[in-house]
Amino acid sequence: MLQVCWFIVLVLILHTRFPFLRTKRGIAVLVAVGLLVVGGGLAGLAALRTRGNGDAGSTSGRGDGWGMVTDDAWFYGRSPAVYPSPNITGEGQWADATEKAREMVGRMTLKEKVSLTAGAGSNTSCPGFIPAIPRLGFPGMCLGDAGNGLRGTDFVSTWPSGIHVGASWNKVLTRQRGSGMGGEFKTKGVNVLLGPVIGPAGRVVLNGRNWEGFSTDPYLSGVLAHETVTAVQAVGVITSTKHFIANEQETNRNPVGDVASVSSNIDDRTLHEFYLCKALNGLLKTELGFQGWVVSDWGAQHAGAAAAQAGMDVAMPNGNGFWGNTWPLDFPMSQTNSYRTLATWYLMGQDQDFPQPGVGMAADLTLAHKVVDARNSSFRSTLLDGAVEGHVLVKNTRSALPLKEPKMLSIFGYSAKNPDHNNPSPGLSPWLWGAESFNYTEFAGRFFGYTGEHGSTPIAFNGTIYSGGGSGATSQSTIVSPFDALVQRAYDDGTALFWDFVNGNPSVNSMSDACLIFGNAYATEAADRPSLYDDYTDGLIKHVADQCANTIVVLHNAGTRLVDQFIDHPNVTALIFAHLPGEASGRAVVSLLYGESNPSGKLPYTVARNETDYAVLGPDVAAEGDMFARFPQSNFTEGVFLDYRHFDAQNITPRYEFGFGLSYTTFGYDNLVVGKVVEGEFGEYPTGRVVQGGQEDLWDVLVEVAADVTNTGEVDGAEVAQLYVGIPAEGAPVRQLRGFEKPFLNVSATETVRFGLTRRDLSVWDVVAQKWRLVRGEYKVEVGGSSRDLPLVGKVTI
Repeated sequence: MLQVCWFIVLVLILHTRFPFLRTKRGIAVLVAVGLLVVGGGLAGLAALRTRGNGDAGSTSGRGDGWGMVTDDAWFYGRSPAVYPSPNITGEGQWADATEKAREMVGRMTLKEKVSLTAGAGSNTSCPGFIPAIPRLGFPGMCLGDAGNGLRGTDFVSTWPSGIHVGASWNKVLTRQRGSGMGGEFKTKGVNVLLGPVIGPAGRVVLNGRNWEGFSTDPYLSGVLAHETVTAVQAVGVITSTKHFIANEQETNRNPVGDVASVSSNIDDRTLHEFYLCKALNGLLKTELGFQGWVVSDWGAQHAGAAAAQAGMDVAMPNGNGFWGNTWPLDFPMSQTNSYRTLATWYLMGQDQDFPQPGVGMAADLTLAHKVVDARNSSFRSTLLDGAVEGHVLVKNTRSALPLKEPKMLSIFGYSAKNPDHNNPSPGLSPWLWGAESFNYTEFAGRFFGYTGEHGSTPIAFNGTIYSGGGSGATSQSTIVSPFDALVQRAYDDGTALFWDFVNGNPSVNSMSDACLIFGNAYATEAADRPSLYDDYTDGLIKHVADQCANTIVVLHNAGTRLVDQFIDHPNVTALIFAHLPGEASGRAVVSLLYGESNPSGKLPYTVARNETDYAVLGPDVAAEGDMFARFPQSNFTEGVFLDYRHFDAQNITPRYEFGFGLSYTTFGYDNLVVGKVVEGEFGEYPTGRVVQGGQEDLWDVLVEVAADVTNTGEVDGAEVAQLYVGIPAEGAPVRQLRGFEKPFLNVSATETVRFGLTRRDLSVWDVVAQKWRLVRGEYKVEVGGSSRDLPLVGKVTI
């Protein structure tokens, strides 16, 4: 299940820079429409045009009889607000930490309380810093990017990115990655890890930040987020699970000129069933029992005291003129906010055993500074194993892979080698933002210019990519490219090696045992992707395949990548989606190509045949003269039918379905057993008290499922066994992922995989009762190797 974490990042959905918003009424309007995510029952939805077919240029609606909206007062009252922000309850494991926080806050001056509600400058490179209160022994807190490894510093690891972890479907490896990352953050004195990412949730396929998250499926994403959060926090580092909520496009994410940032409009059922998370006060801090604190995204605060009343606890990177000296002296929220922040600090034990905040975050890496080496050699195997398992083999004909002692290999494509530079430099350098391989002029225009436009270049032509770009990028130092590893392997084997990384129409030696082509699909924060394919790379692949009978394609893709322009070429014998493997990229792919490792990754998204097959392809963009041209609207009218749910509902055949991935062996499924728990309570609605995550009996296991998985091939390997459930409710998807296990099986070995289905797994959101409802009827239970390869089918009646 999607677990509630101690620390949530809020992205304010609707921002403006109008002077009106600095008035009391203007702030109230902003909070009602933006800070509280527009939820179920939004009256304004009746006036909004239903979205089109998902094209990147689709518009967001004009209501009949309305002119262009020029004042945000038009939105006032169209989304219900919940006030005030609930105080921390301090139940369970929070009791001692909450008491300590109350005691410290009780000794603070008003100025000191207010200082905990916004970031401040420091002599470190911490992106965010909560100032110290020396007289009370509070040293401050360093907040650091991000969920794929610590950015902007030296002597840290480049971990596999979120999309790569999602493709591994490996809970154990995800937990180990969290432990390793958390240890590096702690050694560097970073109190808060700004990750993992669960939003964007992949609604917009072209979203520039989908690579930071694990999957387009909320269950898979939630499980891996849970493993990450618990592992990182076990080390003593606070996690910041972001972005809460409906942060589904980069286009218009910030206000520009007289155009506000986009408003995400979601119905109540979709909000609960797909995005999980009335917003901060009504849902997060009340319905879900959240005890931690909420921080704005950087630069996303556009309201003052009303923002605190609506649930925001800390503003970053500072109060932006809204908080601080503007707080009324009798305003109680600074105390409420401080409780949550300090209670989390105490809960993680950061008052007892934690380095000085920012001790390893040198302000300028180009100057002499103290070296704090955070790397731990015991996690090198995790870095390699994680890199290996996030590769997904989707085509392998004529036994092209693994390679069998080739005498001659030819290598093509810009993504085989390392970028030409990997060097920290003063200021906002490409190295700092993960743009070494990309066009930095274009990157900077998008990232720092706030153009609100799509990116225009789909690939990083200057070398392979280890992560995407933006605040989620990694700090690359010891990195091994595919070419580096292939040269070493060829040298050891005596293989003749030839290459051309520059030409789109290279000379091809037809005597090559295999031709390897490395391409990529780049993505970054602040810009949505221009397309899901690129003609240059596809043309290169077809050119080589026309002359080489064994053409193997490896794509480092920071998001979904379509392949129909080349995949049916008879000489394209193998295709690997290599995603974003981190520092062990080259070692991992060579291990797979030569059969030292057996592929076990599965797609955490669907690969369509055409862009138009997706429910929502690109971001919502208002046309010139549109009613909401100055206030862009994004209407989530597709509901929960995204990715495979959409393909199932519309009976669309994908190129490669969600959960698909090949191995060098084969697996068989048998002996499905489905049964209700004898002592289970099957009432229609939960009755338990609210704990973290919702009512406590939502997590009671009501149905148990078991199945046998057998390695029926000739190579040892791991298989991801997937469980899908069809809920007999109106408007429910055909099937939804509700469990997965990844056993490693020797040849001929069989293992029984077991799944527990909770009340929450089997329920739908009742918009009238405002509770999760356990539907009456016959549930379909399916188990197999992908969302469309489900040989075992059973049922259970409730």
